[in-house]
Amino acid sequence: MPIDQVLKETEEKMAKSEAAMMHEFEGVRTGKANPALVENLMVEAYGSTMRLRDMAGITAPETRMILIQPWDAGTVEAISKAIQAANLGLNPAIDGKVIRLVLPELSQERREELVKVAKKITEDGRVAVRHVRRDAMDGLKKSGKEAGVSEDEIKGAEKQVQKLTDDFIKKLDAHLADKEKEILTV
Repeated sequence: MPIDQVLKETEEKMAKSEAAMMHEFEGVRTGKANPALVENLMVEAYGSTMRLRDMAGITAPETRMILIQPWDAGTVEAISKAIQAANLGLNPAIDGKVIRLVLPELSQERREELVKVAKKITEDGRVAVRHVRRDAMDGLKKSGKEAGVSEDEIKGAEKQVQKLTDDFIKKLDAHLADKEKEILTV
């Protein structure tokens, strides 16, 4: 595989790792209501387990409320149980055919716990980026042996991979700083 192709694939994989981390961040609760907080909850319905987003419309009509409108009114109780079992600190209120989740004010201790969760997600993102770097370095060494590429070219490409890694880790840290600020803002 040519060196430039290895570099391109490396950058794409690192960008995917960053996107995955950002998606994980959506599930970390802040002071604002976000449908991503509950959309991936698993609900026991119809004799199987389904994601909440596959069985209901989820909106945030107000800054501190999530509204869940099941497509089948018979699943309201099952959705309510799943939310309680998820241990998100939310108390579902059934209002006819809809479920309202009012997000309570976060205590300082809970905010600090959420910052720890965000830091763990970021560390997982860093590890994923480092795995991509390791795979890229291995790919460069293999392509150098196979194609007869000079050692200087391989060293230059390795420096580029390291620079990409450093850049993406800086991006991840910047996302963490933003999320921390968002969580800790009262």
